[in-house]
Amino acid sequence: MSVQGIDQLLGELKAMSSLAAGQAPAQAPAANEGPDFADLLKSSLDQVNQMQQDAQAQQAAFQAGEPQADLQDVMVSLQKASLSFQTMVQVRNKLVTAYQEIMNMQV
Repeated sequence: MSVQGIDQLLGELKAMSSLAAGQAPAQAPAANEGPDFADLLKSSLDQVNQMQQDAQAQQAAFQAGEPQADLQDVMVSLQKASLSFQTMVQVRNKLVTAYQEIMNMQV
């Protein structure tokens, strides 16, 4: 995930916060400034999914006894897929927590 997407999200949150307080937005987010946060999140999910599918394919190739499937490569790819999934879950948890905090703000 890029820093640009996070900066854009923070800018949008600040603009919404100032609108909720009855003030004019200090900086309105530009529509074509960069990639959409939802697109960045979806592409990250797609990458995690692709890593898991590749790891499962390597595991199946090793179990089938294919000569190009190396145990070390299979284990490394499985660990990478697991780590990327755990990271994705932590990011999701942070987003849900941030959303809940925003929704609990009094206007």
